[in-house]
Amino acid sequence: MRKLLMLLPVLFLCCLMTLGQEKETTFQNANSAYNAGQFEKAVMLYKDILESGHHSGELYFNLANSYYRLNQVGESIFYFEKAKQLQPNDQDINVNSAFAQNMAIDAVEVLPKSQITQLREKTIDLFSQDGWAYFIILLAWFFVFFWGLYLWNKAPVIKRTFFVSTLVIGLLLIGSLFIAVVKSSNTADTTYGILFNEKMEVWAEPNSRAEVLFLLHEGTKVQMLDQLQEWQKIRIANGSEGWIKNAKVRSLKGFK
Repeated sequence: MRKLLMLLPVLFLCCLMTLGQEKETTFQNANSAYNAGQFEKAVMLYKDILESGHHSGELYFNLANSYYRLNQVGESIFYFEKAKQLQPNDQDINVNSAFAQNMAIDAVEVLPKSQITQLREKTIDLFSQDGWAYFIILLAWFFVFFWGLYLWNKAPVIKRTFFVSTLVIGLLLIGSLFIAVVKSSNTADTTYGILFNEKMEVWAEPNSRAEVLFLLHEGTKVQMLDQLQEWQKIRIANGSEGWIKNAKVRSLKGFK
């Protein structure tokens, strides 16, 4: 019995390694299918990896590219947006996402932002949510390390240097924690989605007697503000708001 209990962790580790190898093999097969122009097969294999619970910026990026090749506008834009959530500063993702946006019918101009707002958003989007967590952990280790060196050294000059270094890292740590909290709060309070209806009327009020303000088409990114039975209140990038009825809007929250 004791030997069996000792073997359990080893067996568990072997199972994890086997699953990891299977996912890597599936990912390679999907990439091979994509390179061979078999985009439907590539989509199927990438989706198999997603359904197994694995997600990454690279996986979403490749899946988005496959849908782009199949001229499926909504799916392509959706998965490019998912990739940007995990790797917001990846140039390839942003460039290909722009190409996918050009396939959409609605050319929504983004509302201009002040320089302060742009700087704030660039700072917050410097890392993903997980990236800020890793950065905070790294800063915490550096803080402990330099604080230990400060306490250990006796020479006044060296001691002063380590004290200043610890202070600077401490300030960076506090600032990073604040940014991570703000990013988490923004993510929790704001829900975006991609519209999958071929054409959708946007109404001034949540009833069919109201005025139709404008039309939206598949692939448009919307911010979901409110919901009333079959009606949803949305806002688009140029600041325009309205209500849509029985719309197929797939939320960008979560991993799927």
